[in-house]
Amino acid sequence: MTSHGARAPRVNGAIRVPGDKSISHRALMLAALAEGSSEIRGILRSADVRSTAAVLRALGVTIPDLEADVVTIAGVGRRGLRAGVEALDCGNSGTTARLMAGILAASHFTSTLIGDASLSRRPMRRVATPLRAMGATLEPSAEGGLPMTIHGRALQGTTWHSETASAQVKSAILLAGLVADVPVEVHEPAATRDHTERMLRARGIDVRSEGNSISLVPGSALRAADTDVPGDPSSATFFAALAAMASGGTLALEHVGTNPTRTGAFDVLARMGATLKFEAFADAGGEPVARLVVSPGLLGATIIEPHEVPSLIDELPMLACVAARAQGETRVTGAAELRVKESDRITAVVQNLRAVDVDAEELPDGFVVRGSDRPLAGRIVTHGDHRIAMAFGVLSAVSGGAIAIDDPDCAIVSFPGFWELLTHVTR
Repeated sequence: MTSHGARAPRVNGAIRVPGDKSISHRALMLAALAEGSSEIRGILRSADVRSTAAVLRALGVTIPDLEADVVTIAGVGRRGLRAGVEALDCGNSGTTARLMAGILAASHFTSTLIGDASLSRRPMRRVATPLRAMGATLEPSAEGGLPMTIHGRALQGTTWHSETASAQVKSAILLAGLVADVPVEVHEPAATRDHTERMLRARGIDVRSEGNSISLVPGSALRAADTDVPGDPSSATFFAALAAMASGGTLALEHVGTNPTRTGAFDVLARMGATLKFEAFADAGGEPVARLVVSPGLLGATIIEPHEVPSLIDELPMLACVAARAQGETRVTGAAELRVKESDRITAVVQNLRAVDVDAEELPDGFVVRGSDRPLAGRIVTHGDHRIAMAFGVLSAVSGGAIAIDDPDCAIVSFPGFWELLTHVTR
């Protein structure tokens, strides 16, 4: 059996995927809270990042249009945010809601965070609970999500042992400690992405990491800093996967973030048989970047263990689609967090794989996919989830285009221009 159907395209060329979503959110927030002016280059112009910009504008920060090549922000300082006139709309962005919850918990006014129907169903108690331990009053909806009203006030320090490995929870606590200028310490069950820590250090804040424990020491000024946002590794994974399943050719992905807390999907693709090469290493404001060159291989199944999941949680829908074209049985466990993303991604992935005639089954905390090279065709129900749309869009491209996506436009949440770029590299 080959690793791809006979109609899989060749790939060629070099592309730069949009800026990292996680870093774009944080660059806006930290620029707003800093003393002085910050320039942000390469910011992701997506719906989620625009939600963060809109919330900060509503809190009194002057943020120019994100279409500019360089977005310049004059910081208002840690205590410079002002209460918004209306509820703060986070759109579909869980990062906006959870990280801003930390900032607002230490701001001396009352705010209400709202979001769209999908975000309103996502759990907020995991953030509310540690912030309450610091002295804030947070009132999620009866279902534990948005709307959530936050009564900010002077906070006390905390040592928090997280039950869930979540960079968003960790970041909310660190940002609350930053704004309140109190010591915080977070112990995680597994390492999560560390952009908040890196970006705080680059701006003069004393943040220390030891194993899975992170602490913020108060007393330092938050300096303004320029940011050149790396290409998003999650977005790069779609095109790395495309090249892995192609019939030939080579695809270069320029200026991709290679933060080791974010590269798990690349490790899995290499383990499955694709050829990946990193070159032109550089540093972008404390974040490592490189050119990633990918070419296809004969793909075999793999087992993704629970300890790997935090470094590739967002990439699992795409890896499931790669598994559909790999020889053997791929098994993923320890990924129950997928059930509380923009959709229940375990159910969505498995149901959609079955809809296009892939042998797949749900596990409570993951899934099993049995690959084949038979023709795939059918209709994908995205549930408005951008990563489901893009993952199956790539699978469609390597399967002859017989897979239809019900809501391709939802990709704009994280990857404007995705479909045009997909067409461009498979010509």
